[in-house]
This record gives sequence, structure tokens and C-alpha cells, in this order.
Amino acid sequence: MFKYKTKISIVVFFIGAAVFAQEKIWSLQECVDYALENNISVQKSNNSILTSEQNVVAAKGNLLPSLGASASQSMGFGNQELFQGQFVNRTSHQTNVGIQVSQNVFNGFRNTNIYKQSLLSQEASELQLQQLKDDISLNVANAYLNILFNKENLEAAKAQIEFSKGQLEQVKSFVDAGVQPKANIFDAEATLASDEQSLTTAENNYNLSLLTLSQLLQIPYKGFQVEMINIDASYFALFYDDVDSILEYAYSNRNEIKLAEKNIEVAELGTEINKAGYWPSVSFGYGFGSNVFYSNLTENEDSFFNQLNNQKSHSFRLGLNIPIFSQFQNKTAVAKSQIQELNSKLDLEQAKLDLEGNIQRAFTDAQAALKAYESAKKSIESQKLAFENAEERYKLGNMTAFDLEQTRIRYLNAQNLLINAKYDFVFKTKVLDFYMGKTITN
Repeated sequence: MFKYKTKISIVVFFIGAAVFAQEKIWSLQECVDYALENNISVQKSNNSILTSEQNVVAAKGNLLPSLGASASQSMGFGNQELFQGQFVNRTSHQTNVGIQVSQNVFNGFRNTNIYKQSLLSQEASELQLQQLKDDISLNVANAYLNILFNKENLEAAKAQIEFSKGQLEQVKSFVDAGVQPKANIFDAEATLASDEQSLTTAENNYNLSLLTLSQLLQIPYKGFQVEMINIDASYFALFYDDVDSILEYAYSNRNEIKLAEKNIEVAELGTEINKAGYWPSVSFGYGFGSNVFYSNLTENEDSFFNQLNNQKSHSFRLGLNIPIFSQFQNKTAVAKSQIQELNSKLDLEQAKLDLEGNIQRAFTDAQAALKAYESAKKSIESQKLAFENAEERYKLGNMTAFDLEQTRIRYLNAQNLLINAKYDFVFKTKVLDFYMGKTITN
């Protein structure tokens, strides 16, 4: 009975969790945080950092002496020649134990440079992770703004449906009163049908934008909703006077530049590591051991531990290895690492050019988007007045239904242009904030 109740509790818990997930309204900050925590690429990049940490530990270990212990047991039996022409049947047992210590004294600073390189590689992995997080944050913000954009278009389409329904009722009343011909009803119904088609398109675009963000977050699409944000009017100003200040900040602070610079240092240390092959290496070793030997040919042999104690021995080893000819291996290794240095420096120049091009384009786009928004505001005001005037004229019988519809279409287009210009400028401004290191979720 207890197990049955437990199973019911578990089922109720998961159903409640699923309902909560469906009812949750996601904010922009929550979307970004969730993406950064659960994105597979981020997780793999985190694993790369863990690997880099282990490389640091391994490189540090190369600077330490190695310690090893050994033990062996051997047995021999059969005829053996003790003296010339004299063979005996001999059985023997031998035990050997020992400890060895080895230390690299000098190897052209190879181990030291490998350790330095591992530290730089770890820093590079962390920069790469941060760059990846920046890109994901920007993509999430873009997808989120696209939802807001499509939601506003959807609300405008719904409002237009209500307006068209009102127009249809009004036309019917005019026809019933004999003021307008019956053909105007067909025109009004066609307008309503066209608006319903536009509403369907707007709903589809909104749902697709929700699907895009849910897939980006890797969460179920069913029940996924985001918090609607009122775009503050303060957004609609370009807070950057020129592009130079943005470029100056980006060159000093952007992760792609820091990563390229770090890769140059890694490549330079790679050259130094390969140059170590030209240097002689010196190693030192120490060994301590003992052995125990038993044979059937010897009587009254000492005990195991006495033999072990009496036959202790020490050994010291100092080795010098001087490279003379390495079949061009050292030479080619150094040459290839120097080529890698040049490529790393070219990568830095390319990163700067790409960054400059992206920022210049983003700044120009933001300026153009601001002008487009200001023009769209003026257009919507004039088109609204024109449509209101056309409605009055239509009611008085001074304008045909066709002319009224053309005026309404221009007004709708102006509305769509305003919405598009607004969100386009907001995103372009966010891109500039992104390059200035500002939090993109504000």
C-alpha cells in the first residue's frame, strides 16, 4: 500500500511540474540564463576547460621527479654447469625489491615551457567559452525580440479584423437605408476575408518565432510563452556619437581579440618547446634495492629478512644526452611552429578586420534604422489622418469603397513599417551594446 501511494505521489509531482513548465512565462533574462546553462556547445566548451585543467596538472607533474617501486620473484631448476664439466641438478629462488627515483635536471626548458603553454591554453579555453556565451546571448535576444515583433504584428492584425467587422456592419446598415449599393457589401466582405488571411499569416509567424526560441533553448515548444516587454521610448535614440569609441573599446576588451592574442603566445611557446630539441639534456637517477637468494645446493642459508637487510645496495646515475643529428626532425618541428606563429598573428589581424567590419556595419545599420523609424513615425501620422479623412468622405458618399480600401492599405502598410522599424532599431542598438560589453538583457 505504501509503495502504491509513493508511485501516485511521483506521478502527481511530474504532472504538476509539467503543468508549471507549460504555464511559466519566460523573461529575456531567464531565456539567456537557461541557454547558457543548458546549451550543448557550452557544456562541451566547459568540458574543454576541464581538459585544459588536467593538461596543466600533467605539465606541472613533468617538473617533479618520478618515483617507482619494483619487486620480482624468479625460480630456476634443472641441470646447470657450476664448474667446467661438472653439472648438478639445481633449484633456486630469487627475490628482488627496489625503489627508483628519476629527475630531469635540464632539457632545454621544454618542461617549463610546456607548463607555461598549458596555462595559456587554459586561459584561451575560458576566453573561447565566454565568446560562445556572448554569441548565444545575442542569438537568444534576437529570437526574443522577433517574438515581440510578431506579437505586435499579430495584435495589429486582430485590431484590423475588428475594424473590418465594424465596417461591414456599417456598410450593411447603409445598404439597408438605401444610401449605398449592395455591391459595397461584397467589397467589405472581401476586405474582411483579406484581413482574416493576414491574421492567419501573423499567427503563423508568431508561433514560428516561439518555436525558434524554444528550439534554441532546447525546451518543449508546447505551452512555451515569453514575457511581453513594452519597448521604452528612450530606446529610440542613438547613444553613440561615432564608431571610433566602440572600436577602441572592442579592440581592448572583446574576447575574440583576446583569444587571438592568447593563441599567438601559445604558438610562440610552441616554438620554444621545439627549440629544446637542439639542447643537451641532463637527467639524474637514484636506486635502492636488495635481493634474497635460495638454492638447494646451499645449506644453512640466512633467513629471508636477514638476506634482505644484508644485501641492500644503492645506485646513482647521471645521464647526459647530446643531440647531434636528428634526421631534420628538430629543424622541421621548429620551422612548422614558426609558421604557426605567423598564422596566429594573421588570425589576430583577421579578427581585428572582422570586428571592425562588423562594428562599422552595425553602427551604419543602427543609424539607418533610426532614420527609418523616424520616417515611419511621420508616415503613420499622415496615413492615419488620410484614412480618417477618407472614412468621413466615404460616409458622406464622396469616395468609393475601392478608394477607401486603397487608403486603408496604405495605412496598414505604414503600421507594419513602423513596427518593423521599431524592432529593427532596437536590435541594431543591442548589437552595438553587445560590442561595448553591456548586458544585452537590459
